[in-house]
Amino acid sequence: MPPADPSVMMEAMGTASLDSSIVAMPRGGPDASCLDRLLQTDRPEYLDRESVDAADEARKRSVIRALDWTGEVFGNHDRFAQLTLDEVADVADPRILELGAGHGGLSRRLLDWHPTARLTVTDVDEESVRTIAAGELGQHPRATVRTMDATAMDAGDGEFDLAVFALSFHHLGPEAAARVFAEGTRVATRLLIVDLPRPPAPLHLLRLATMLPFAPLVPFVHDGVISSLRAYSPSALRALAAHADPAIEVTLRGGLLSPQVVLATRPH
Repeated sequence: MPPADPSVMMEAMGTASLDSSIVAMPRGGPDASCLDRLLQTDRPEYLDRESVDAADEARKRSVIRALDWTGEVFGNHDRFAQLTLDEVADVADPRILELGAGHGGLSRRLLDWHPTARLTVTDVDEESVRTIAAGELGQHPRATVRTMDATAMDAGDGEFDLAVFALSFHHLGPEAAARVFAEGTRVATRLLIVDLPRPPAPLHLLRLATMLPFAPLVPFVHDGVISSLRAYSPSALRALAAHADPAIEVTLRGGLLSPQVVLATRPH
């Protein structure tokens, strides 16, 4: 048996070290403070759990309905739709992929606002996909509803002008989140991620203190607390993109108290 090539061994060791570091990376990023490193959890939200009984499924559906309701009442659907359309303003008939659609509120707004956009509306949760498909999106001539995993997208290279992932990115651990950067910039010209901000640790503690008393009583608040602890900081988002491919260019906007907006592109 020929001796192993030292250069290959060193490359493999370096890759293993990088993989290990990204898996263990704090949600606050490689430069997170000690306090910030404590303010995270691996506990799943109701949305992340496999339903084992009717009560679990009812909690999950109530969270999805609450997300859709707050999106309407507080203008998130409008705000995120405008962010999305701004990124395809130079495309006559944009092909848009929504990842982690949940309730489909963003895609509904995009179809209402853009007369020629074509939407592929996806989620990894099959029950959510069935619910979306049974509604108005399932009947819309410019919409396709299907199951898709954002970390392993069943789509061709450059198939879409834009992939958008709104308020779901924090559900993923670092290794899976890095794959979204890789896959999103593969199947689409641009990847737009809109997610929860991760405020500085003292402000984060204050926000959690206002939510925790209601978490055992209200499924939406329960998931909100966990979402807050799982949100990524700007430095973490940059590290995830670099891990996926150093060629990926990332632009960050917002944060602190407003949603974080991440635009990722990669030379094709």
